[in-house]
Amino acid sequence: MRIGDLAAASQVTAKTIRFYEQAGLLPAPPRTAGGYRDYPPEAMSRLAFIRDAQGADLTLAEIRSVLEIRDSGQAPCGQVTALIDQRLANIEQRMAELRQTRTALRELARRAAATDPETCSQGEICTILTRP
Repeated sequence: MRIGDLAAASQVTAKTIRFYEQAGLLPAPPRTAGGYRDYPPEAMSRLAFIRDAQGADLTLAEIRSVLEIRDSGQAPCGQVTALIDQRLANIEQRMAELRQTRTALRELARRAAATDPETCSQGEICTILTRP
């Protein structure tokens, strides 16, 4: 299958497919006598996996490591599970940080609503952001 056909069937651009080849995510396909890339049918499922893995917020390096394990003939389930667990832990930490930020911003908004700009002194930069 030529790159244009693979791109259309996989809903990615030909440029993306070439990038994945250069990044080591997609093996270089054989070439036709005319020099065109001739992708095997399994390239579609590999591209679908890459898209799904990116949707799970895995980096290209992480995706490459999973594909390397699979290409070596082993099941990458342990690696994928570890990556998912790590990503979930990162998200939980980030959510906690965002909750703290939201609390701080709500307090600042409360202070901003109660602040009269006419009462601000010339020597202060901003009483809203200055700790009481």
